Amino acid sequence: MNPVAEPTAGRDALKARIAGLVGDDLMAVERVFATELASDDQAVSDVVDYVAHFRGKRLRPTLTLLAGHATGGITRDHHVIAAVVEMIHVATLVHDDVLDGATVRRHAETVHTRWDVPTSVLLGDHLFTHAFHLASSLGRADVCRQIGRATNRVCEGELIQHAEQGRIGLVEERYLQIIGRKTAELIAISCSLGATRNGDDTHAAAFAEYGRSLGIAFQIADDLLDFAGSEDEVGKTLGSDLGQAKLTLPVILALAEAGPQHRDRLVQGLRSGDRDERATVVAILEELGAIDATRARASSYAAQARAALGPIPPGPARDVLEAMTRFAVERSH
Repeated sequence: MNPVAEPTAGRDALKARIAGLVGDDLMAVERVFATELASDDQAVSDVVDYVAHFRGKRLRPTLTLLAGHATGGITRDHHVIAAVVEMIHVATLVHDDVLDGATVRRHAETVHTRWDVPTSVLLGDHLFTHAFHLASSLGRADVCRQIGRATNRVCEGELIQHAEQGRIGLVEERYLQIIGRKTAELIAISCSLGATRNGDDTHAAAFAEYGRSLGIAFQIADDLLDFAGSEDEVGKTLGSDLGQAKLTLPVILALAEAGPQHRDRLVQGLRSGDRDERATVVAILEELGAIDATRARASSYAAQARAALGPIPPGPARDVLEAMTRFAVERSH
C-alpha cells in the first residue's frame, strides 16, 4: 500500500465521522459567524469575506461541538461559543501573518499582501471586538470571563515570543510556555466551554487538559512543518520561523545536541534571517536527530491528550476526539 495514501484515507474517514456527528452544527456555527460579521458597507464586507480562505480545519469549533456532544448534547450556546473562539483564532492569524511577513495562507494571499498592513491590523481588531460582542449575547458572565482570560493569555504568548525572538539560548521549557499560551490556551477553552452546561463543569477540567495537550502537540507539529513540510501541501509560507529568527522546538533540540561546527552553522542560518538557509538548516536538524525527536515530543503530548479523556463517558464523540490526537501529529498541512 502507498504509505502516503493510508494516512490520507484515514484523515478522510475521520472527516466523515466528524461530519456525521456535528456537520449540521458546524453549518449553524458558520451562520452565527456570518451573521455577527455582516456589514452593510462593501469595503468591510470584502475584507471580512476574504478570511473565509483561511478557515480550513475549523479545529476549535469542531472541538467545542464534540465536547458538547460527548457530555450531554449540543445547544445553541455551543454554536455561539464555537463562533466566538473561531473569530479570535482568525484574528490572531491575520495579525500573525503581518508579524511573520507571510505572503500565503491556505493557498491564498494573506490580507496584508492582498490589501496592506493597516487593513490587516484593523481586520484583526474588528474580529476581536465582534467576538466579545457575540460572547456577551449569551448573557453568561462566566463564559465572557473565561474567553477573556484565554485571549489575554494568547496575547501574552505572542508578546513573549516576540520578546524572545532571535535569542539563541531559548530553552525547551520557555518554548513550551510560549506555545502553551499562544496556541494551546484557546484550544483548551474551546474544549472546556464545550463541556460546560448550566453551571455543570463536571468534565470541564478533563477537557481543558485534553485541549491543552492537543494544542501543544498540534503546534509542535506545525512548527515542524516549517522545516519538514512542502509549501504546496501546507498551503502557507514556510521558512517564516527561520526568516524571523524564531527558535522553535526542532532548532532548540538541535542546538542542545550540536557540536561547535553544527552550532555555528545553525546560528549563522538563524541570524541571517534568510529563508534560503532553510535547506541547510533542515539537513543539520536531520543529521542531529532533531526532526525525529520533535515528532516524538508531539506524539507524547498527543498521548497525554488521549489520557485526559479517561473520565469522559464512552461514545462516538469520545472516539473521534481520541482519533484526532493521532492525526494532529501526522500532518502534511
